[in-house]
Amino acid sequence: MCPDCEDFVRTVRLLGQAALYAETPGADLDFAEIVSQSLAVSLLVAPIDWLPEGYDPDSGPCEGF
Repeated sequence: MCPDCEDFVRTVRLLGQAALYAETPGADLDFAEIVSQSLAVSLLVAPIDWLPEGYDPDSGPCEGF
């Protein structure tokens, strides 16, 4: 697996663990929210190897977002 893909997978796992932590009794919800948002934003850029050839992020159903 390419290094960028490994980072992407690790980030997805951390996001899942943060979601589980938020459901734990006594969890610090402010911490969980801040960490989750930071992790989610970092996922907006997918590893280059995962994008189809000719992919244009400025076109398609989410154009303008």
